[in-house]
Amino acid sequence: MEPDQTTPQDSFIAHLMELRSRLIRALIAVILVFVCLFPFASDLYTLLAQPLLAALPKGGQMIATDVTTPFFVPMKVAMMAAFLVALPYVLYQIWAFIAPGMYSHEKRLALPMVFASTLLFICGMAFAYFLVFPVVFGFIAKTAPAGVAVMTDINKYLDFVLTLFMAFGVTFEVPIAVIVLVKMNLVTVAKLREVRPYVIVGAFVIGAIFTPPDVVSQFMLAIPLWILYETGIMLSIFISKPKTKEPDYEPMSEDEMDQELDAIDSEQNKAP
Repeated sequence: MEPDQTTPQDSFIAHLMELRSRLIRALIAVILVFVCLFPFASDLYTLLAQPLLAALPKGGQMIATDVTTPFFVPMKVAMMAAFLVALPYVLYQIWAFIAPGMYSHEKRLALPMVFASTLLFICGMAFAYFLVFPVVFGFIAKTAPAGVAVMTDINKYLDFVLTLFMAFGVTFEVPIAVIVLVKMNLVTVAKLREVRPYVIVGAFVIGAIFTPPDVVSQFMLAIPLWILYETGIMLSIFISKPKTKEPDYEPMSEDEMDQELDAIDSEQNKAP
C-alpha cells in the first residue's frame, strides 16, 4: 500500500473546491426561487409598500424618479424574498461545510443556534413590518406641513425599509450573541449584569440612530433590545448551569445495612 502523499496544499485546494460547490448549490437554490417569484415581483413590492400606502392621505401615492426604477426595484424585492425563502437550504450548505471540522459538543450547540438565529431574524423583520412601520409612516404622514403632498420615491422607500429590517433583525439576535459569548467564556453572567445600565443607554442610542425622530418608534426598538438582552442572560444561566451527576449506586436502607452487618458477623464467627 502506498503511503498517503496528501500535502497541505492539496488539502487546501480540496477545501476550496468543496466551498465552491457549496456556494454554487446555495446560489442555484436562490436563483430557482427567484425565477418562481419573478412573475409576482410587483405584487411583492405592493405588499412591502402597504404600510406606507395605508398611512398616506387619500389620493396619496408613491413615485419613481428614475427611468429603470419601476422595473429594478420590484426585482430587488423579489430577490430579497427569494433569499429568505431559500435561507434554510443556504444555511444547510454552510453547516455541511464547517461541520466536519467541529467537535461533537460544538455541533450540538451550533445547529440549534443557527436555527434560532434565523427564526429570530425573521421575527425581527415581522415585528418591524406589522408594528413599527404603521407607527413610523403614520407619524411621517401626519407631520407633513399643510400643502405638502407626501410622495416617496420607491427606491428610497426600499432603502429605508431594508435599513429598518436589518436594524430589527440584528436586534432580535441579541440573545444568541449573549449565549455565544457566555458559552465561549468571553464574558460571565455577572459581568453582563454589571454592564446592564450601559446596555440600556446604548439601546436608546441605537433606537435614536436607526429610527425616525419620533419617540414612539425609538422606544419600539430600544425596549425590545433591552428585553432580549435580559432574555439572553436568563438563557445563559440556564444553559451554563452545571448538571448534577447522578451517583453510580443507590444508598442502602437501614434494613439492608443491618442484614449486611449480620452476614459479616456470621462469617467472622464461622472463621476458626
